[in-house]
Amino acid sequence: MSLPTLLFVHAHPDDEGFFGGGAAAHYATLGHRVVLVTCTSGQLGFDPAGRDGSEPGHDDDATRAVRAAELSRATRALQFSRVVTLGYDDSGMAGWSANENPNAFMNVDVDAAAATLAALMREERAAVVVTYDEHGFYGHPDHVMAHRVTRLAIERASCVERLYYPVVPELVVHKVREGAARLNVALPAWIAGETNLVADDLVATTLDVAEVARAKRDAMVAHASQIDNAEMLAMSDDLFTLLFGTEYFQRGWSRTTPTDDEHDLVGGLS
Repeated sequence: MSLPTLLFVHAHPDDEGFFGGGAAAHYATLGHRVVLVTCTSGQLGFDPAGRDGSEPGHDDDATRAVRAAELSRATRALQFSRVVTLGYDDSGMAGWSANENPNAFMNVDVDAAAATLAALMREERAAVVVTYDEHGFYGHPDHVMAHRVTRLAIERASCVERLYYPVVPELVVHKVREGAARLNVALPAWIAGETNLVADDLVATTLDVAEVARAKRDAMVAHASQIDNAEMLAMSDDLFTLLFGTEYFQRGWSRTTPTDDEHDLVGGLS
């Protein structure tokens, strides 16, 4: 009997490393089929001149090409079995003029996008799906849309048994911040911000990914064009493992009462 397949739904190239990259590499190493769906091209990230998508002269085309190449390198590091890019336009951060783009992911037909995603879930017979919570982890419009599309898609894919959200628990992140402060390491905004935390009792699964921390770090490093994470990725492997060698997940939905998922996203599934 084959092992359960896991499918990760992310908004942009680089999200796959930061939000559950350890889980992807962990289960790939164990022999599971692990599939990535990236919804947008990320063309509004930092361009080769270091400009973000809100700045005049930003080169969308060059950024799109660079980020596609980076995604390819990152997904090899994480051992994804298959990578599907839906090809929608990056919407940019909330309030950017790009939000008005009719082709931006935040403006797409949710039903149509969900139909495409549900077909992929059925094709892959995905048992476990990972994406962001209803707040998109930190409120990015594309993350929020990824949540909406995924929730609708799993209603149409009877193969899916569970849905999980990567989260940062309050107690854990305070310890991470204290450690980072002692070591004079700057943390990215999505870890440093108070609004991104969840109560400890919302964590369903605590996953030890220390054994694949190097792969997770390599995936993040592959997205070198996104210069806002440069200082964090310059830390030593030992420090990275200390800070990011455990991942936490909230159970967003389950078809049946889950068992044995305290330390295993596929626990109890055959």
